[in-house]
This record gives sequence, structure tokens and C-alpha cells, in this order.
Amino acid sequence: MSTSAAQRSWEAENEIITIDGEKNALYTLPEATAYKKLTEDTKPWKDDPNYFTDVRISALALLKMTMHARSGGSIEIMGLMLGYVSGRSFIVTDAFRLPVEATETRVNAHEEAYEYMATFPHFSRQTDRQENPIGWYHSHPGYGCWLSGIDVGTQKTWQQGHTPFVAVVIDPDRTVSAGRVEIGAFRTYPDSYRPSDQKAQDDGFQAIPTGKIEDFGAHANDYYPLDIHHFKSTLDQQLLDLLWNKYWTSTLSQSPLFTNAEYAKHQIADHAIKVKEASRKLRQGSAPGPRRTATELAASSDTKTNLRVLPEKSIEQVVKGGNKISQEAIAGLLASDVKNKLFMGVVQEARIAAASAQAIDAAAGTAAAAAAAPT
Repeated sequence: MSTSAAQRSWEAENEIITIDGEKNALYTLPEATAYKKLTEDTKPWKDDPNYFTDVRISALALLKMTMHARSGGSIEIMGLMLGYVSGRSFIVTDAFRLPVEATETRVNAHEEAYEYMATFPHFSRQTDRQENPIGWYHSHPGYGCWLSGIDVGTQKTWQQGHTPFVAVVIDPDRTVSAGRVEIGAFRTYPDSYRPSDQKAQDDGFQAIPTGKIEDFGAHANDYYPLDIHHFKSTLDQQLLDLLWNKYWTSTLSQSPLFTNAEYAKHQIADHAIKVKEASRKLRQGSAPGPRRTATELAASSDTKTNLRVLPEKSIEQVVKGGNKISQEAIAGLLASDVKNKLFMGVVQEARIAAASAQAIDAAAGTAAAAAAAPT
């Protein structure tokens, strides 16, 4: 697979849309006076906690954030995103790293990082960059894209002082295993606001490690997810190509089965705990009282019994988690097989060619010796 083919595959996996090559519309910043009035005076998002609905991230910013997250390994990283808001959307045009102190479970900005973020707009104007800081990103190595209690507090602080602002989370381990960027974008609710049952977030299945479930559940209704879309244009294509060469070389030299071996081991061990817990609940029932059954009265197309078998939620989650782990393992095996055939095939051809050359040289030497020998 060539570099360009791999890049096209990555763009397809992450659903990156090429915008108008002539207009490059998403890189045309709003008129300064009108934008200042929107962000400093009008502020429609103040009256509607669910005002923003999606985030549009440039392919260049996405690749930079992904490479940054991956470079941190098992340690969380943090960075700042630049762009602007348009209607109910955040437009992210670029991103860069921040100096932070981080561990495997949390990331804290240094005083100089906050000072840098505060003074950035002033210095960026001096270099004729008109984008504004509109969000921050950080990584959750191996435990999914959501906001912890610390993240919720950080995001609320930024929303109060730097509205509009969005939080983005990237899981570098799951990105490598899944073959596409594992990413999520979120906005927090005001302290006085609680979403209704209809508004409470239900953003699909996530395999949350057992050690993180409590933190995940405790703050699940303090924020809501935004849809994410990716784009690219002629303006960032050259930079994207240069970055891609570095990303592609790194990707070629790695195998998900080896680089993510520790992550895979933790996933399987954590899944085993969940299987045991689900089995225990199924045997004993998860609440006091008579044992619950999977068959309950429910609306059904079967007019004779009006019964439907409802899946046990804990078992369903365990099955989804197991399927996800197996799919990632299969993807890693296929990738390793492709790379093995691609590169080992080249090595084997070189060995065969060298052996053939040696055989030819040996034969030529034998023939010359025979010809020189006295009759």
C-alpha cells in the first residue's frame, strides 16, 4: 500500500469531507465586528444549554491531535484548539500542544500553560492569525471518550470564562486498535441545570473499565456530546501531506498487537471481571426481592401472548464488549499479516535474487576454471 493510498484510506475511515477547493469556505473567518458582537454581547448559548450541536474539525487538526495523543503513551496529554463558531457549530481549524503535568489518569495545566492560553489571542493577532481559542483537547489512553469529574470541572471553568468553548477527548489506544480515530466532543451544563430524561445523554455503547465506571456514571448528566465531522481543503493539503509522511512511517513500523499489547491485556482482564459480575447478577438478581426473569410483559407483534423476551442489560453490555475486543484483535491480526506479506515478501525476493546471483557467479567461476584447466 502506497503512502497516498494509506492516506486516502485514513480519510475514508474517519469520513473526512473535502470542501470547495476554490472557496475553502470553512477557512473564511467571520467578519470581526459581527463575531465580537456574537461572542461578547449576544451569546445565544447562554439561554440554551444545548445550543451547540456539532463540531467540525479539519483533517490537519485531527492528525496533529492524534499524533500528540499517541506520543503520550499511557500518560494523558493536553492541547488547545483554534477556530471559530458558526451557527450552532464549532469550526476547528488548527490545534497545538500545551505544557502540562499529567499522569495516567489526569492532566493538570501548569500556571505557564494558563498564562499562555490567556495571552495567545494577543500574540496571534501580531502574526496576523485571526483564529480564537475555542476549545481544549486531552487524551484518555485506553478508557474511552467521556468527561471525568476533573474534566467536567475544567470545562465548566473554561465555559464561564472563555465562552464559547468545547472539550474534545481522544483515546489513542483504541484509535490504534480500531483503525480510526476514537474521539468525542462535549459541552457541560450549568450547575443549576439538569437534563430531562429525554435529554439525558445516551451516546451508544462504550466499554468503560471497571475502575472508571463510578466516575463515568457520577458525572454522565453534567455534560452532553456533540456530533463530530471532519473536513479538509486545498489550504491544508500540503501540510497534511508532510505530517502524513511522519504518521505513516510510524504506523508502518508498529503493529497494534505489539504496541497495544498492554492495553489488550487490560481489556481482557477487565472484561473477565465484567463477565463474572454479570453472571453473579443473573444468578442472584441485581435488586432485593424475587429473582427477575428476562421475559417480561411488553408490547409485541405476537398477538397470541403479547410477550417479548427482553435482553438482560448487563449481559448485553458484556456481549458488546467481548465483540469489540475480538474485532480489534482480528483487525490487528489482519494488519500484521498484510505487513508481513508486504515487507517479508520484499525481503524474501531480495534473498532469492541474492542467492540466484551467487549461484550464477559460482557457475561462471566453475566454467572459467574448467576452461583454464590444462587438457
